[in-house]
Amino acid sequence: MTRLPSPTTIHPIRLSDGSAHKGTVYLNAVLDHPNIEVGDYTYYSDLDGDPAEDIAQRLAPYLYLGATDRLVIGRYCQIASGVRFITAGANHATGTLTAFPFPVFDPATILDFHPDTRDTFVGHDVWLGYGALVCPGARIGSGAIVGAGAVVRGEIPPYAVVTGNPAEVRRLRFSDAHIAELLALAWWDWPADRVAAAWPALSSGDVARLAEYAP
Repeated sequence: MTRLPSPTTIHPIRLSDGSAHKGTVYLNAVLDHPNIEVGDYTYYSDLDGDPAEDIAQRLAPYLYLGATDRLVIGRYCQIASGVRFITAGANHATGTLTAFPFPVFDPATILDFHPDTRDTFVGHDVWLGYGALVCPGARIGSGAIVGAGAVVRGEIPPYAVVTGNPAEVRRLRFSDAHIAELLALAWWDWPADRVAAAWPALSSGDVARLAEYAP
């Protein structure tokens, strides 16, 4: 194979018999939510059935229509089964005498009740492992790897490997110099045919080799 299926393909993985693997979807092909933005080729896999159905509810159950916050996910991300984004709409007020959300029970005030409005950002080429939980306002840098079951808060540096609750940086995948080069190359912004040509370099650990394919 020299290139990925079109980003408009719902089920991009084909099995040996030619049938579609229904457990994996390109998110851009199935998501229709005004508060969620996803880049091309980012996929989600689910062990509990075809994630093409109710995908926004699976990924971000608290990102209700009318919410003021957004979930933004970059290109070429890999999102495993059970990953959830707990977006800002899930939060209650904490600076008041009670956290009980009285306004949501009154039709006159429910739409104006936004105690937390932070957006949640995931960069490009991020791998989110099985059952990871991303909390409101998290910002995950490009190239990061989030371990299975990790609970992500705050800011995760690019190309960091994080695990645990709360998620902590265990190591960086590359040297600072190589990370800077990768961010400058921003291969995820290249045209699809150039990414396809660079596939051998992307599948290696050689940044200099990848740089040879840069526009």
